[in-house]
Parts: sequence; C-alpha cells; structure tokens
Amino acid sequence: MGLADIMSRSSKSTDSTVWTLAADVQRPTTGYLHRMRYLWPALLVLASAACVSPATEFSRRAAALGMAEEVVLGDPFAHMVLRTPKSPAQRLHVYLEGDGTPWLGGLPARDPTPRKPIALALMALDSAPSILLGRPCYDGVAKREECPSALWTSGRYSEAVVASMAAAMRRIAAAEGVEQIVWFGYSGGGTLAVLLAPRLPQSVAVITVAANLDIDAWTDAHGDQRLIDSLNPARQPPLADRVMQIHYAGGHDRLVPVEIVRRGVTVSARLVIEPEFGHVCCWERAWPRILRDVERALNRADSR
Repeated sequence: MGLADIMSRSSKSTDSTVWTLAADVQRPTTGYLHRMRYLWPALLVLASAACVSPATEFSRRAAALGMAEEVVLGDPFAHMVLRTPKSPAQRLHVYLEGDGTPWLGGLPARDPTPRKPIALALMALDSAPSILLGRPCYDGVAKREECPSALWTSGRYSEAVVASMAAAMRRIAAAEGVEQIVWFGYSGGGTLAVLLAPRLPQSVAVITVAANLDIDAWTDAHGDQRLIDSLNPARQPPLADRVMQIHYAGGHDRLVPVEIVRRGVTVSARLVIEPEFGHVCCWERAWPRILRDVERALNRADSR
C-alpha cells in the first residue's frame, strides 16, 4: 500500500481536506516536494489527534473544568466519579452522561466514552455540590477483558449496569452522609436516572434532558434493533410520588423527539418542552435558568 492509498482511506474517517491532499500526491508534479513539506506536519497532527482516546479527552476536559477524579467500586464494576470543588452537603446533585458512542463504523466502539460530554458541561455550571457518576467500562476505568460490548450497546441500561451504578452511589452516600439525591440525566443518562432513582431511598428528584424514556419506541422510531438486554423505564413501576420528576425535551430534537420523551412521563411528572432546542442545542445556555426552576420546585416540595 502506497502513501496515496493510505491517505485516500483516511479521508473516509477525517475530512475533505485530506482527500484533496491525497489527490495531489497521486499526480506528482514539479511542486510535489514543496507540497509534501507542508503535508507531513498536517498528517502528524491528524495522527496525534487520532491517538487520543475519548476517555483521555474526557479526563482532560474534566481537569480543565477544575473537577477532581476518583474511582468508586460498584458491584461488580468500577466507576469514574467526577466532583466539583464544593463543600459536601446533605443534598447532592448526581449527573449522568449520555450514551456516548456505542457503535462506530457498524461495530461496537472500542471506547464508548462521550466525545461531546454534555452532562459534564452542565455540571460545570451548577453551583450546588455535584458529582458525575460514570457507567461501567466508560471513562477508561476498566480493562477491556472486563468489558463485554453489550454493556454499552444492547445492554447499556441493563440490570448489571444499573445495579453496579446503584451500588457505587450507595457507597458515596454512606461515606458522605448524603440525605437527598437529585438525579440529572442527559439523553441516555436520563434513562438511567429513572431506573436508578427507586434504588436509593435518598432520591428526592429526577431531572432528565432529552432522555429516551421509552427505549422500545425510540429504537422502533429510528428503525434500529431493540435494546433487548436493557430495562425500559416506560415498562417499570412508576416512581413514588415523593420523587419529583421534571423531564425536559427539545422541540427540534430529532434524535429523541418529544413524543418519545412523553411516552415515559408518568401522571405525577412534569414535561417541559423547549420549542427551539435540539438534542445538543441549547441546553448549556439555558442550564442556569433550568437549575433555578428546579430549585424553586424542590423548595415548594420541601414546604409541603
């Protein structure tokens, strides 16, 4: 395989700039060496970027936001926990990240850690004591032999995943004297928030953002295979009335349309539709407002 072949293949996983450069190499001219002088540094940059794993980049982003990392054991998996530098409190905000990249090129991804960690960005805007609780085999905390790909594909919301996350959260709550937990879940993290809340008696609220609350309806809508190894929030017993629920949906969200969110909203829960929002836009911008709304709702619930 020649250099041109390598570069042409790489264009399928990078961008059109590399394709143009590959075309130049395929037709040598008197300016070939001059172009190669600038081509090699560009290739080295691309190669270096490709070597940075999603887990490493996730850790770098967390550090840049001033968050501390620790590993907490669940049962049986280990979980990355990120926390903001705020004093411990009896009420703790627990953030759950989205599904990340379960599949890549039609195969299970080697590292499903989110490339665009939205929950991480939202937690950085939260002034309350908060942690981000990671999933099994995300964030680079486990060896590959411990991680069957079902944990982030068909079983991403499985009993094994939920039970281990719940065990890790129990350890944290016991060690820190947490009396109240407010779950904040983005996308698939919202699915997990609904599944986790009944397993911890400290749960007082579940706040989801763009969450696929009926996973069967969600996969059917996209023509995908159902997540046969996963628990479906829409098929579980409703959360106790004492657990406040607010589910936010984006009016322009094509990945998790409003109707998918609505199917998992129980009688005692609130559905809030942000008409101009998509799946990613514009939750970060609106997060301070949403946090104020949540705090007011929690205060009203406390007064009752």
